[in-house]
Amino acid sequence: MIRTSRAHLNVEAYSHQGMTGKNNEDRFAVTSYHVSEKDRTPVLFAVLADGIGGHRGGEVAAELAVNHIMQSVSKSDGKFSRHIIEQAINEASSAIAAHSASNEELKGMGATCAIAWIIGDRLYTAYVGDSRIYLIRGGRIQQLTVDHSWVQEAIEKGILTPEAAREHPNVHVIRRYLGSPVPPEPDFRLNLFDGEGANHAENNQGTQLQPNDILLLCTDGLTDLLWNDEILEVVRTRSNLREASRALVDLANDRGGHDNITVVLLGMPADFKSRTQPRQKKEADWVPWVIGALVGVIFILIVASILTFSLLRRNGNVTATPAASPTTMATETPSPMPTSTTVAPTETVVLDVILPEESPTLTPWPTNTVTP
Repeated sequence: MIRTSRAHLNVEAYSHQGMTGKNNEDRFAVTSYHVSEKDRTPVLFAVLADGIGGHRGGEVAAELAVNHIMQSVSKSDGKFSRHIIEQAINEASSAIAAHSASNEELKGMGATCAIAWIIGDRLYTAYVGDSRIYLIRGGRIQQLTVDHSWVQEAIEKGILTPEAAREHPNVHVIRRYLGSPVPPEPDFRLNLFDGEGANHAENNQGTQLQPNDILLLCTDGLTDLLWNDEILEVVRTRSNLREASRALVDLANDRGGHDNITVVLLGMPADFKSRTQPRQKKEADWVPWVIGALVGVIFILIVASILTFSLLRRNGNVTATPAASPTTMATETPSPMPTSTTVAPTETVVLDVILPEESPTLTPWPTNTVTP
């Protein structure tokens, strides 16, 4: 892929350390590309990670996760494949585990991750842990991901309600994370509707985004404190993505801000289709021209035959000449006009990885508790 300076989606992101005074262990990156010199299809890749581990471990793990995943995908040919994502997450997880084993201060660190890969208007996702991806379309919000957590399993088994899960002591116990002894399996379920089976949800990969759709990637610092319908209301009532990102973080902080809060908003422009998919000529467009050309040729031949017959008769030498059969006439069918795709990028910001602070503060308690 070829990196570009501007994205074909509107992009806004905001990260805050929260209200507890702990250092920010969240990291994210959003980068735009073209597939190749010949294929100018726009591509946007976004990855978000939430670090796990005390002291500096969490932020180191999150930064390793984002950097390794981003570098691995940027070397691809721009075509989504599960193998590319699996390899990228495997490399990131192995790097985190190696750093953890080599430094006593980083022991036990890990990270979640959420990935959105948009090729043209096609969406592909992957995730590990409890960072989430939402799709906001019209008046509806849909959580596309499924948390890999203890409480999520309890909810699915009917042991806990979503309301009770928020107050449960195991609310931050996650089942999959980067940096684990065995590299985690990325989840490719993309749930467009509640209750979809795993196979159906995975088949939703490559779903077509619509104009004005908004994707939200976020860490659990947001979703621990805001319900889905509240997130929808905040985004719908703000005039732009920048205001929405700040409002989401501010509301979480007003309710305690007990963890780092990061949101990444990706918006499809209202005129996206008209700018990226110019209308192509279909068969119905050029068939009338072919028929018209055929009728015109036949008419000209008939007129020419009549004139020839008249001239010969006037000269007293009439020779009957059979008219050319229309079925044997050579007519050239015009080829459909070539089309090209021109993308006028919307004004947006391509975001880089947020770097850790120079003077970190001690974290009294890890972001998450990881079960072995």
